[in-house]
Amino acid sequence: MSLTEQFTQAQADSKNLPERPDNMTLLKIYALFKQASSGDVNGERPGMTDFVARAKYDAWAELKGTSKDAAMQEYIALIEDLKD
Repeated sequence: MSLTEQFTQAQADSKNLPERPDNMTLLKIYALFKQASSGDVNGERPGMTDFVARAKYDAWAELKGTSKDAAMQEYIALIEDLKD
């Protein structure tokens, strides 16, 4: 199975996890997905009053410079850990 196919499968698996991950794990899942699918963060950082969007942006920005393949591998590994 190719990396892209594994990534697609992990996306599907993420919707059927046995329990909802904590907020920090959800941010990591989001950031890894965005880095793997879109590359480095772009656009302006959301304002102080939009806490959720700002946290998502910051989590994604921390992965700046990570290759798409590396982000895919980390995403797949994280989802696999959460499935157990």
